[in-house]
Amino acid sequence: MSVLRKSTWIACAENIILVLIISFAFYTTLPIQTTRTLLVPQGSITHIISQLTQKGYALSPIDKYILVFLGKPQSGWVDIGATDLNRIDFLYRLTTAKAKMEEITLIPGETTELFFTSVAADLKLDKTKLDAYYKEFSHYPEAGIYADTYYVPYGISEKHFIHFLLSASEKKYQEISKKIYGTYNEKQWLNILIIASIIQKEAANTKEMPIVSSVIYNRLKKGMRLQMDGTLNYGKYSHVKVTPERIKNDTSRFNTYKYKGLPHMPIGAVSFNAIIAAIKPAKTNYLYFMKNAQGVHDFTDSYKTHRKNIQKAR
Repeated sequence: MSVLRKSTWIACAENIILVLIISFAFYTTLPIQTTRTLLVPQGSITHIISQLTQKGYALSPIDKYILVFLGKPQSGWVDIGATDLNRIDFLYRLTTAKAKMEEITLIPGETTELFFTSVAADLKLDKTKLDAYYKEFSHYPEAGIYADTYYVPYGISEKHFIHFLLSASEKKYQEISKKIYGTYNEKQWLNILIIASIIQKEAANTKEMPIVSSVIYNRLKKGMRLQMDGTLNYGKYSHVKVTPERIKNDTSRFNTYKYKGLPHMPIGAVSFNAIIAAIKPAKTNYLYFMKNAQGVHDFTDSYKTHRKNIQKAR
């Protein structure tokens, strides 16, 4: 090859490379339409590109190689942070964006009925499906979800939502039970959750919880009805004031004015303090308590004193 032909070939190659570089640079600056949050599918980079293309994102096979260089995107709902981006910025944010999370809180004492109603509205989920999956997968008819704050991925399905909360709660319950009892028995734990849920509804504060617990155990030991309003705050009645009419007409097992013993299931979600109080009640002889003007309870082992406390409260 002559020197002239060689230099010509090199010049052509350089020109081609320059054109490719300019074309690539131009390609990466092209605007791309996106939403602030998007769902990144699971799978290989090729699969991700394919799925996003089907959803209307103007991606091409070239983007596959750019992503290989930048890194693989995290699957799930991610927060891109902007909608007006060029291609390279979009692809970079796709690989670095964090999952968009939603904060939800299950308040101690709340029932799944009202919790799922709230969650369905906030996360745009189907409450009927939430109820169905909870009944299918929960070990407990109520209180299967521990009262706490959770962070769940944006766009989570009803099934995955229930699985996530139940799994986290079951882990928490097993951790507490094994630390105290050395084992975890569902039948035993159901009994703890029932008592803890009553404590959660009845106690004015965490300090009172072991004392309320002692009243429950003392009355059960003596064969007395619990006669506690809190047991009637089940399901949709979570925040409904218990009236003499409710006490008279409610024929469910939650009505501890009519039936002896504990209700057949927990009343609502429970906190750590309520669980510990159910496991370790205070040592007292108390059989009665009445809320006073200060919003806390007066406890006594005397029915006569209890009647005086009722009159004082009125």
